[in-house]
Amino acid sequence: MKVIYEDNHIIAVSKTCSEIVQGDKTGDVPLSETVKQWLKEKYDKPGNVFIGVTHRLDRPVSGVVLLAKTGKALSRLNEMFRDGKVKKTYWAIVKKQPPKPEGELVHYLVRNEKQNKSYAYDTEKPDSKKAVLSYKTIARSDNYYLLEIDLKTGRHHQIRCQLAKMGCPVKGDLKYGFDRSNPDGGISLHSRKARFVHPVSKEEIEIIAPVPEDKLWKMFESSFPF
Repeated sequence: MKVIYEDNHIIAVSKTCSEIVQGDKTGDVPLSETVKQWLKEKYDKPGNVFIGVTHRLDRPVSGVVLLAKTGKALSRLNEMFRDGKVKKTYWAIVKKQPPKPEGELVHYLVRNEKQNKSYAYDTEKPDSKKAVLSYKTIARSDNYYLLEIDLKTGRHHQIRCQLAKMGCPVKGDLKYGFDRSNPDGGISLHSRKARFVHPVSKEEIEIIAPVPEDKLWKMFESSFPF
């Protein structure tokens, strides 16, 4: 576990593609419990340690995860996420060049619970939810493109689904049409940055997660470090 920010009310960690944020049917130890144990040992705390989950990242996605250390921070961060006041920036590696170097994607997503998958449509469908993101191409290698993505809405598998609909599935994402998996079992989607006004101190906070330990990621990070 890599802690990238901590104060009295918030802790941010850099999640790997193998970790889950909250407990699920797999029974694997979630990141929230790992952080609790880390805090308990670091501060030699007796009894239970409070950790509140403010948002989630899909298991195969890496990057910034914000957790609350106090009830006050949790309730305020939850409200901030609902109101879109936490600005999250993602990096995605794709193999196919996008139709335009940058643009906005607007789709209507329908979630299939049984498949744990969302489907994107150009027009509104029954039970669909509007999904909006903007992207721009910020770097390229011989075979891949690095996209920076700003989410305008937060829908199930939104980035993965919308990029696939554009014809640019995320590297390693078999569920959304990429042709082969990544060696580490994850996908090349990374929650790079979170920016927000601290819910208690009211200071402007920016948290950046280092990219995964992978040659392609490291090459892209060195060519576009922020």
